[in-house]
Order: sequence, then structure tokens, then C-alpha cells
Amino acid sequence: MADPTEQRQRLLIIDDDRDLCRLIKDYLEPLGYEVSAAYNGADGLERALAEPWNAIILDVMLPALNGFEVLKRLRIKSNVPVLMLTARGEETDRIAGLEVGADDYLPKTFSTRELLARLRAVTRRASTAATHETKTEEIVVGDLRVSPATRRAVLGDKTLSLTALEFDLLACLARARGRVKSREELVEAIAERNYDVFDRSIDVHVWSLRKKLGDDPKRPRYIRTYRSVGYMLINPGVD
Repeated sequence: MADPTEQRQRLLIIDDDRDLCRLIKDYLEPLGYEVSAAYNGADGLERALAEPWNAIILDVMLPALNGFEVLKRLRIKSNVPVLMLTARGEETDRIAGLEVGADDYLPKTFSTRELLARLRAVTRRASTAATHETKTEEIVVGDLRVSPATRRAVLGDKTLSLTALEFDLLACLARARGRVKSREELVEAIAERNYDVFDRSIDVHVWSLRKKLGDDPKRPRYIRTYRSVGYMLINPGVD
């Protein structure tokens, strides 16, 4: 049960399945969440932008405006953590969601315990982002600049649009520039993500990060893959 002295987390569910919304609400509210729901994409986007939320659960298949379009428009103005729901948990849906800014995803066959674990992970990461490493200097790797203090990454003269999780991965790789980071180490760097180290989701997030860097995995300029081991951010002039 929730501690009554703690501030309740405000959660918005955007899903046209009213029974599912009610199930999530009934499960989470005793645990300290204040849960609201919108049942189509247009209404959900309006509410998402009009009110402060600690997190949003967003379905992919929605009437009026699909989940990908909702997220794309939301990300123009807000970095609120978004947990996407996919009907089948297919990789194409997961990748599409990550590309437009989802922080995490779940297939609709999720257990309530897994939902809670992933929800807590994305909200913890967001709540600590403003204060985490505020005194850390900017990390410069070639034409890439990563600032943990402002959680901003710039490639050349272009600011990269990264999710909180993608930024954490990039910062971890940047600190270790020129050294391989194992998948286990990267899992630890993304803030209590409740991953099994063999969960291929970490590779999907690296794939999305690499795409935003404009990197070719066959001829990498930034992130090199070490099969069955991990990843390394290439340090120009050293590697």
C-alpha cells in the first residue's frame, strides 16, 4: 500500500479499452497513483499537454489519432515519461515507438507487477534527471558533446532528440569512450530498469540511439558493436 504522507504520482492512460483502463486504475491507485484516462488519441494528446503528469501509458492502436502520432506531437512540447502498449509486442511496433520518443513499452499481455516495475523505473529516471550529475562537465568525443548537467547531447551543430533512456545510454558510453561497455553495465546505467541481462530490448535502444546519431553499424563512426559482449563509443584519434 502507498504511504499516505507521500505525494501521489499523476498517471494518464490513453487507451480505448475501458476495461483495461479500469483494471490499471484499480491496481495502481492503492499503490500511490492518481490515475486518469482518455479513450482516443486526440483527447489523450490534449490532456497530456494541458496538465502535469508523472507518466503516461499510451496504446498504439487508438481511434482519432494513433499512438505513434500522439507521441510524436507530444514530444515537441513535453519530455514526460511514456510507456507504450503494443497489441502483440512486435519488434516493429517497439522500434517505431522508440524512434518517436517512447521511454519503454509493454505488450498488452503484461502482468500488473511488470507494469508497476517498468512504470516505477521510468518515473524514477525522470525524477532524478534534473539533479543527477549537475556538477559533471561536458563530455566531448569528436564532434559529439554530451552534457550530463543539462541532459543535452549535440552532434556537430545539431541537438539530438533523445529519450531519457537513450541519453543515459549515450552518457554511459561517452564516459567510457574507447572502452567496451558490456550489456550488463549498460543495463545498470539505465537506472533500475528491471531488465534481465539477456533481454534483447537493450539492443533495440542502442539501435535507436545509433540511428539518431546517423551511424552505420557496418561502418560505425560512433558506436561499435562487440558481438556477445557489448558496445563501445569510438574515441577518434585513439581507436
